[in-house]
Amino acid sequence: MNQEATGRRGLAQQTLDALITTDPHQRIRLAMAGLSALLMLGCIGAMHLVAAAGLTDPVPVYWWTLACGAGITTVFVLIRSGASRRFADPSLTLFQIVYAIACNAAAYVIAGPARGIAPPILAVIMMFGVFGLTPRQMVGVALYGLVAFGAAGAVVQWWHPAWLSPDSQPPALSAAYLVMIGVVLASSTFLTTRVQSARARLRSQKRELAAAVEQIRELAVRDELTGLPNRRCMLEMMRLEHARAQRSRQPLLLAQLDLDHFKAVNDTHGHAAGDVALQSFAQTVHGCVRASDLLARWGGEEFLLLMANTHPADGTRLLERVRATVAATPVALPGGTQLSLTVSVGLAELAPGESTAALLQRADAALYGAKRLGRNRVLLAH
Repeated sequence: MNQEATGRRGLAQQTLDALITTDPHQRIRLAMAGLSALLMLGCIGAMHLVAAAGLTDPVPVYWWTLACGAGITTVFVLIRSGASRRFADPSLTLFQIVYAIACNAAAYVIAGPARGIAPPILAVIMMFGVFGLTPRQMVGVALYGLVAFGAAGAVVQWWHPAWLSPDSQPPALSAAYLVMIGVVLASSTFLTTRVQSARARLRSQKRELAAAVEQIRELAVRDELTGLPNRRCMLEMMRLEHARAQRSRQPLLLAQLDLDHFKAVNDTHGHAAGDVALQSFAQTVHGCVRASDLLARWGGEEFLLLMANTHPADGTRLLERVRATVAATPVALPGGTQLSLTVSVGLAELAPGESTAALLQRADAALYGAKRLGRNRVLLAH
């Protein structure tokens, strides 16, 4: 029994996929087209009730039904086949509304004494414009609707074939219908314009919020002065790389870099010059390291360099290149003064079972060892 029920559900799902595809965008378009088709079928049913009650000739109602069905089928085929994707409006919203208004105006003509059902149907049709039309398009649709119903009113008032009505309806009633139709069109256009304006504001606010969130995120993980990852970001990356190195048994190196005699730079040239020196140093080092390495500002004039899957000999050569490049790259300070910098580096390799705190402590100890030995050198911790 369960297998039979499962089979029925599988068949139902296959049938649904065949009808509305598995593409989520196409499904939304077909679902909206299906909703408009259901509303059209409801209007067709109402017209056939009018004909069955003897209020109008059934023959034009049948022809009108065929025209409505042709429009529904055309929209479904164009969307389901993917042909509508070539259009600016893949959902064919404007086409459906224009066609529905034409059918509604025709229903107004052939409904006889029951033509008062047309304005409420028109209001429902105009509601669909909220989801897919611009304010300018809605104004165009409203003008089109006024012309269509103006023509329909003229037909009802002055053309009297046997199948329509032997006599025209009272002019006051025709005027009342047209006034209500004008109210429906004007109010729908106004409300759609307001809704579209509100949606535009919401989209703008969403973009501003996204930009603010991105800025906050950047401030949370980036050092404002150098643009490098900050201490918080580096701690997280150290945790991730530590876990990866422990799983993969691949080497992981951590280097601590400290600018030599940086306090003298601030004392002699000022903190603005110190900021320029830090920015220049960060750019120089970043240009020397590999794309897979992570350079971060740890605090003050201290920086960390995390090198995954790197052996100590390779890491030492890279850091020697960094040290030599920093020493050979003078910093241009405001006012034309040039400043020479050197850097001391402590390097440590992650030992089996070692924590990130212990690794950082060994790199820090190696850095102080490099400073004790005279600075401007790279020292590997043992």
